[in-house]
Amino acid sequence: MPRAQRPEQTSGPAYPITSVDNALRLLRLVGDRQQLRLSDASRYLGVAHSTAHRLLAMLAHHDFIRQDAVSRSYVPGPALLEVGLAAVHKMDVRARARPALEELAAQFGETVHLAVREGDKVRYLDAIESTKALRVASRIGTALPANCSSVGKAMLACLTAAELDQLYPQGDPLPAKTERSLTTRDALDAQLTAVRRRGYAINVEESEEGVASVAAAIRNSDGRAIASLSIATPANRMTAKRRRELAEALVRAARGLSG
Repeated sequence: MPRAQRPEQTSGPAYPITSVDNALRLLRLVGDRQQLRLSDASRYLGVAHSTAHRLLAMLAHHDFIRQDAVSRSYVPGPALLEVGLAAVHKMDVRARARPALEELAAQFGETVHLAVREGDKVRYLDAIESTKALRVASRIGTALPANCSSVGKAMLACLTAAELDQLYPQGDPLPAKTERSLTTRDALDAQLTAVRRRGYAINVEESEEGVASVAAAIRNSDGRAIASLSIATPANRMTAKRRRELAEALVRAARGLSG
């Protein structure tokens, strides 16, 4: 087996952690080769077999690699695949949803967001910010508690009761961002029931004072929520009529991107 080339040296972190550096280098190596023997890992890192074995064992414990029962070589594990697919998936969703964001922003002149769920949080992947003087700022890259946002509630409404129990155990307080945030599981369940009935979620000053939003979930072919679209406005512009208009457009856009 040809020896892998060491990565070119670049300016590294000010306080490197050797064990972490070695573990990450092993992940890149097994990704390149698709299989890796203990002796290869030891030689590549320039460490003793026992040290290489401990690093490989820890990566295997977290399912980033696994050991083949026959060859005893280490091969990529399910967690490594999941991380890679998650990154590709997010890029794909962002690219597919961009035209819908542009159309919604042009139609309503308000800030439009695309977000995905990460456990009990949501991550904002893309946005088109309103050009109005009084507007909601872009949240690209920001993570918020899912229960405090319309994008989060739109996606949480697609989960089963068991999945919600895992995220929010009964009796545990929910994270809050404002005085209006939902802080109990009963309150969240009531809102999610309404989301399922209407087909969209609303947020009135639950994540930020003075901000209201409407959101609809984008689903895959199995009906699972993979992302969510929202339109956010200053709360004083979110009249009942305006909310219905935004919701109808968001539901149409989300359906067009689903599947």
